Amino acid sequence: MWVSLWRKCVRQSFSAVSSGNTYHTNNALFSEKNSAMKRPRTVATKSKPKPAFSREKVTKATAWSSEAPRHLKRSVSSELEKLFLDDGHTAKRDRTVKQKTNLFSKLDHFEFVFGISPCLLAITHGRRRIWGLFVKEGDNSLRAPVLKICQEAHSHGVPIHRVSKKDIDKMAPGCVHQGVCLQASPLTYVTEENQNQSWLLPRKDKNMPLWLVLENVQDPMNLGAILRSAYFLGVDKVVSSISQSCPLSPVVSKASSGVMEVMEVYGYKNLGELLKLKQAQDWDVVGTVGAEFKESHVTKCSDFTMSKPTLLLIGGEGGGLSQELQAHCQTLLTIPAGRPLFSGIESLNVSVATGILLHSLLYSRCSKKSM
Repeated sequence: MWVSLWRKCVRQSFSAVSSGNTYHTNNALFSEKNSAMKRPRTVATKSKPKPAFSREKVTKATAWSSEAPRHLKRSVSSELEKLFLDDGHTAKRDRTVKQKTNLFSKLDHFEFVFGISPCLLAITHGRRRIWGLFVKEGDNSLRAPVLKICQEAHSHGVPIHRVSKKDIDKMAPGCVHQGVCLQASPLTYVTEENQNQSWLLPRKDKNMPLWLVLENVQDPMNLGAILRSAYFLGVDKVVSSISQSCPLSPVVSKASSGVMEVMEVYGYKNLGELLKLKQAQDWDVVGTVGAEFKESHVTKCSDFTMSKPTLLLIGGEGGGLSQELQAHCQTLLTIPAGRPLFSGIESLNVSVATGILLHSLLYSRCSKKSM
């Protein structure tokens, strides 16, 4: 009896809930206001937190989007932006490598200029014929110097290819290429055959000209460093012997920080004839010897003052200036040592010695002009 009565009360309680009335059954309050059955059921979904922008793990799409941080936004053309976005696909990269291989097989004579400054200056100064710019894929292509090279290449109509580290290492084996290589025609010495001899004729210059004459410099790193110093200090021309001298290679261009792409280097087969010609035009011919040279007519470089147009002769590594060219010199200069020297280390590297001598002569020229 009591069980049936309890069941009846429960049924009445549920019917009351559905009709909006309120009953107290077993100390439980059922009402329309507080009933959970009337509340719409919602499913909470957790949104994935937006990952913090990582400079190291930046994707190409993010780097070029408007959401990228300010330090990665670059002012590039829409065509160049499209190149960087689209060229990352594997299929297109494979096509690029295949086209590159076919291109190389059709060209007779080319070389790979490597490094930031040489590639940039080779493109902007136009002394080479250029077939393509190769950029190492990955975050390297987002660096500001690389983007600048790509912009210049695009504006000059140079094709840009993104390649793997393995491929670009093959273009400049064992070299610090900085992630960029330029396929281009080689540079050579300006000689009698490829240019007229007007550069040998006397000219009226406001300053007393200083020409740097190199004999048998064979190390490309030394030659590049000499060109860089000569350009920086204001040498008017650089002349080199052709035989037994290193060619103007991409290594020289990299060692010169791209100066080789800007400054012409003149080659002469017989430097003795050049010295005779300039002496007839009333030029000073000044040779250089090591500190161990004890002849009485050797002058310290700090004691020499340029008084007229001058040729400064520098000999190659090891042997120095030949006796044949020393015989043409009116003056021989040396750099005095600051201490007693042990045998075998009584001389300076040829590029270091050249920088010191050039600074000494050009400083004396400036001093003479200001007097």
